[in-house]
Amino acid sequence: MSRKVLVLYAHPSQHRSEVNQPMFDAARDITGVTLVDLYQQYPTYQIDIEREQQRLLEHDVVVFQFPLYWYSTPSILKEWQDLVLEYGFAYGNEGTALQGKQFICAISAGGAEQAYKMEGYNHYPLEDLLRPIEQMAGITGMKYLPPLALFGARTAVEEGRMSQHIERWKTLLTLLQEGALDTQSCDDLIALLDQQAGEAK
Repeated sequence: MSRKVLVLYAHPSQHRSEVNQPMFDAARDITGVTLVDLYQQYPTYQIDIEREQQRLLEHDVVVFQFPLYWYSTPSILKEWQDLVLEYGFAYGNEGTALQGKQFICAISAGGAEQAYKMEGYNHYPLEDLLRPIEQMAGITGMKYLPPLALFGARTAVEEGRMSQHIERWKTLLTLLQEGALDTQSCDDLIALLDQQAGEAK
């Protein structure tokens, strides 16, 4: 069953982006995917709440695409959540607008994967850092899928890892659009793609 996918992209320094901007550009040709560059649309943070809520109503899958900034999202994504996910729309007794939609994060992290472990430099796994977003998805009735993450983003280009990651990203978006991913199959897909990427090194 064909599904409509909404990608909400947030990168405050796009001119320096070596990962997220190429991902955003690569998604332009995928049928059924709507791309929204939040910093481009709202340079003064004056978010059009009604417009954004209408976008949510018109889509089946919501994707947050962003680089990890200080263990969280860039600020405009937090502002977007604070303003758009209103009581009575996204949560509360009558706030059922997002019930049953799928939600996933596509993230780049500057540090290596081993830095995001209890014994690593950052002390917390990425999954733990994303708990507030996972809880947001849960409270609003969306089905949270495991994130697509690129670790070591600062060196991904020079190490030749970007083309593989963009293919992972395009495959993920296509399967989401086709309605072919649930939580378990998304886990399986990401594990498979990670394995293939590892074998290709």
